Amino acid sequence: MPRYRFGDFILSPRRRVLLRLGQEQPLIPRYFDLLVFLIARRADAVHRQNIFDEVWKDVIVSDSALSQAIRTLRRTLGDDSREPRFIRTVSRHGYRFVHADVVEEPDDADAESVTPGPAASAVIGIVPQVTPDPDRYEALLARIARPAESSSEREEQREAAELLHTRGTSEALRRLGVRPGHPRARALLRDARWDVPGADAVPLLGAPGMVWASVWLVELRLRRAARIVASRWASAALGAGIAGLAGGALGGVLVAAMPGSTAPQALSAVLALIGGVCGAAGGAGVSAGLSIAEAAARSWRRTALVCGAALGGGASGLIAQWLGHVTLATLVGVELNIGGAADGVAIGAAAGLAYATGTPSSEGGLAAPRGSRRWKAILLMTGACGLAAFMLTSLGRPLVGGTVHMIATASSGARATLAPLGALVGEPDFGPLSRRIIGTGEGALFGLGLALGLTRRPKV
Repeated sequence: MPRYRFGDFILSPRRRVLLRLGQEQPLIPRYFDLLVFLIARRADAVHRQNIFDEVWKDVIVSDSALSQAIRTLRRTLGDDSREPRFIRTVSRHGYRFVHADVVEEPDDADAESVTPGPAASAVIGIVPQVTPDPDRYEALLARIARPAESSSEREEQREAAELLHTRGTSEALRRLGVRPGHPRARALLRDARWDVPGADAVPLLGAPGMVWASVWLVELRLRRAARIVASRWASAALGAGIAGLAGGALGGVLVAAMPGSTAPQALSAVLALIGGVCGAAGGAGVSAGLSIAEAAARSWRRTALVCGAALGGGASGLIAQWLGHVTLATLVGVELNIGGAADGVAIGAAAGLAYATGTPSSEGGLAAPRGSRRWKAILLMTGACGLAAFMLTSLGRPLVGGTVHMIATASSGARATLAPLGALVGEPDFGPLSRRIIGTGEGALFGLGLALGLTRRPKV
């Protein structure tokens, strides 16, 4: 693995260090990987999609995350976007490392990898130590405390927040105090600290304006991730809907094919439609809560994912329960105690816990594991949702199949009962064992479709 010399810098991918005149320049791992990638591909203008696929290959982030990374690299290298010496923006394409004099050399264990070249060594001893200008604190704090009117102003505020961290997080918070706009400024500092190596913590609990700072932080992160959250929500809802469609169609075929069954062949299409609608609705709720929680929370990620998925599932279940009750009472005249909200909470929480376990880190984006790690997450979610459904049916909760059977049984002349499925397990009717098996299958299929949609990596 080679190392690279350019200008006053030495970049050692093997030792994961960037030196300037012999002094280490701290970078978070993703930004370090991006710099290595651009230098290694310096003969080409690298497309943004290629950067996402290589540097952020296990996570989905917004375009602004790449822009922010480039901005940080330029600041570290002392580069200027208007007259770039190192990283040039290629309009509508991506970026290119343009420094002409890059020396590529071996980076073996015996090499003095942290020793700069002769020209740099001559000036190391006289590099002045820059003392932060107190007035500079005030200018940066004033910038992040005021409302942003445009995307360019939001980028400038992000830059200001990062600069404040490099100058001293604690001092910046002390000077911030409770001036007008301090909750917004605190939220910006809290969000930016993850991208500045060595930045101190920015606590919100117990801080002035805690509630509004938390609101601003969530709004800030959701604004940045809105497009990928929407894409993931749609993908997961579609996956769960297709899984429900397939499960309903299979159930209808089995019921109609059982000896002695009076169910028409059209039952398969009816159950497929019911399964698809229920799966899509449940998937939309769970994936919305889960995706929003993942985009908004970088601390306490597991807890946020479980709570978000449970709330989303509960909301979908509550709406379905209310609509089902009103529809049956109004159109059919049947009063049934159908499930919904509690079931959605339980299955959503199980899906959130499995997803958090299968994707332990997303580093500010939405996790998108590949290969075996993706299938691990899918299997965990499939098993967790199936187990949650088994426990619910064991407690007497009907889920979708059980609810269809209840409605058919309560309606005179209906031929859509699932009683014939009981014969498969030796029961005369759709009994407790049948309910458990069908319910577990429903939950597992829902988890499978949801997981396939959640872990799908769209083009950014």
